[in-house]
Amino acid sequence: MNTTESNIQRLPLLLQELGRRLGREFLAKDEIIRLLLLSVIAGEHMLIVGPPGTAKSALVRSLAHKLDAHYFEYLLTRFSEPNELLGPVDIQAFREGSFRRRTEQMLPEAEIAFLDEIFKASSAILNSLLGLLNERVVRIGAERVEVPLLALFAASNEVPSDDSLAALLDRFLLRVRSHNLEGFHFQQLVRFGLEQEKKLLGVSPSGTASPALLSAREILLLRRELANRLSFSDEFLTEYKTLIAQIRSEGIFVSDRRLIKLLKLCAASALLDGRSQADPSDLFVLKHTWNTVEQADILAGIVDPVLRRHRHSQNRSDATSSQSLAAMQSELQALRISLQRAGELSDVQLFAKLRTLGELRAALQNHGSDESQRAVSDIDALLDSVVHSAPIG
Repeated sequence: MNTTESNIQRLPLLLQELGRRLGREFLAKDEIIRLLLLSVIAGEHMLIVGPPGTAKSALVRSLAHKLDAHYFEYLLTRFSEPNELLGPVDIQAFREGSFRRRTEQMLPEAEIAFLDEIFKASSAILNSLLGLLNERVVRIGAERVEVPLLALFAASNEVPSDDSLAALLDRFLLRVRSHNLEGFHFQQLVRFGLEQEKKLLGVSPSGTASPALLSAREILLLRRELANRLSFSDEFLTEYKTLIAQIRSEGIFVSDRRLIKLLKLCAASALLDGRSQADPSDLFVLKHTWNTVEQADILAGIVDPVLRRHRHSQNRSDATSSQSLAAMQSELQALRISLQRAGELSDVQLFAKLRTLGELRAALQNHGSDESQRAVSDIDALLDSVVHSAPIG
């Protein structure tokens, strides 16, 4: 094995560690983190939709830091102008009769970029972005300039219904929702949040920031390896074809071009895990192909049964999944103790506990493991006990 092959083999391990570090910083964002990594590996762009305060920009910023990538971030408004992204006009060159921009530390030199409120951008900016997203080029005067962009991530509070923005939305292969955390994460959220506030207050020791794990150059090496992995078993393609047919039958448009690109993401998912070929677990990316937010639940209903069936048949339980289950079981125990004195709770307190218990039950049901299903049975028994001991009305 030569040095280059050895380096390529260690890169997925470094990306896995990068994902774990992000997971320690951001609570219950495991799937979004994995999608961020797949976007970088495959060279595709991702749209994150959700309300303010759900870690959209912080996730991408931390990813760029851990990748040692040139990073550009900007909040767009309808008043934003192209020079705010592409760089100001080079006045000296303009006086000499040529049109150039000063692109230092601007979007044309970024390797990872994050554009917040992307659909609020002016038409001049949107026209510039279309070429950059699709062809990795920007037009500066008469010149077409290639850019080193690995992936661009964008955020919005909502998905627009305006047909004039459909072309821009189509440039984002992946679309993912970032929510406020459900109630059963409350204790963990408080722990995570207070640790972050300590860092902002300077309580954490200085000089403890972790060094970058990979460089943009190493990501490009990994992409060359991905190109050699774009082959799929007949069994996998049969499962994929069935899911695509189901998705299209629900009226969710998946173009042939996107169909092929999603296969590339499945291969990237296998590469990230150190597997030679994609298997049904990689089909989770299909949940993030929606065109409207309302379609997300329909896609989950189609894809999740396949994922649960595969997880059960393989008896697979990765470390992240185990940690998530342990956290949910801990929260269930805390709720059980609270509800044992349901008679002492006000109606408002009781309803809040029961709502949290319902959210926890749904999360455990979706987890799909035998252990989580036993916890679901425990919740059902607990609910019956509460209803009989503290009847409402």
